[in-house]
Amino acid sequence: MKKISYNKPTIIAGELEYIRDAVESGKISGDGKYSRKCQELMEDKFGIARVLLTTSCTSALEMSSLLINLKPGDEVIMPSYTFVSTANAFILRGAIPVFIDIREDTLNIDERLIVKSITDKTRAIIPVHYAGVGCEMDTIMEIAREKQLCVVEDAAQGINASYKGKYLGTIGDLGAFSFHETKNITCGEGGALLINNKALTARAEIILEKGTNRKKFFRGEIDKYTWIDVGSSYLMSDILAAYLFAQLENLEKIQKKRQTIFEFYYESLRDMQKLGKLKLPVFPANCRPNYHIFYILFPDEKQRNKVLKKLKEAGILAVFHYVPLHLSPMGRIFGYKPGDFPVTEDLSNRIIRLPLYYELTIDEAEFVVSELKKII
Repeated sequence: MKKISYNKPTIIAGELEYIRDAVESGKISGDGKYSRKCQELMEDKFGIARVLLTTSCTSALEMSSLLINLKPGDEVIMPSYTFVSTANAFILRGAIPVFIDIREDTLNIDERLIVKSITDKTRAIIPVHYAGVGCEMDTIMEIAREKQLCVVEDAAQGINASYKGKYLGTIGDLGAFSFHETKNITCGEGGALLINNKALTARAEIILEKGTNRKKFFRGEIDKYTWIDVGSSYLMSDILAAYLFAQLENLEKIQKKRQTIFEFYYESLRDMQKLGKLKLPVFPANCRPNYHIFYILFPDEKQRNKVLKKLKEAGILAVFHYVPLHLSPMGRIFGYKPGDFPVTEDLSNRIIRLPLYYELTIDEAEFVVSELKKII
């Protein structure tokens, strides 16, 4: 029986060569040659003042929570429909997550609900760009300016996608990318902090280096380094950075292949949408996606579960996505309950993500579509 995985990490060209070079250079810890190459490439491509490689997107978000000086009891607004790291990074500083519902079209945070969730304890808004499709950042940034709030973009899924010509992760004060093996661009585990507010750069370097001014020492700006602030070991290994650099060099090639598979799925399933059997992804006109996820929404949870089961029996691993954070055990601790966010609860019960990765062939995508239509 043909078997199709949900995801396979991309390996394209140069990864092993660069890893060997990093090892032979004798510098495989953080902030080596390939770390600098990756950071410079992203700074140039995305037009951002500073990029710092981290051990994960989670680490980048944790650094963000330190940089915006969150204190116990502060509130941060975010969607419930997101990965746990979005909340954990800020809870670790004692902050309280204030969840709100999502939009029915893009599954992104519903910007219309933000203002009424703001209190005198609110310190930040955390938009999550679901599936690499931008949130309504103009509205979010306008609210943030008016209320004097920080904006940290969780762009874990958003590398190389844009909103009104601006790359996701470069619009708020800070942004975070993920290079986990499930992402478009990967090094197994890894992330990046994007610093748009230049006033935060110096302290970000200190936090990244375990709370020391070590970067200044290596640049020859001081004759010794010491502990001067809080921080942790957030540096990505240069071995991982070497793998990542090869991926970044081929960013457009990887995205183009994902676009081909995505568009094949979309065109092949249009007829099912017209018949009301399912709903396909929506891209607002002002958003350029990166084709990270191809998802389908079914009429109800029962139909979704039936399709998942039958696809698995056919050798196709399709999956649903997040359990809404407000319905989790931790969410209950913060006082949330079923029924608080009806759109989130409804859509999370009806979603399926189809296989989508660089090595997936059109023949395999045709098989997925064929089996899906048989089941429907």
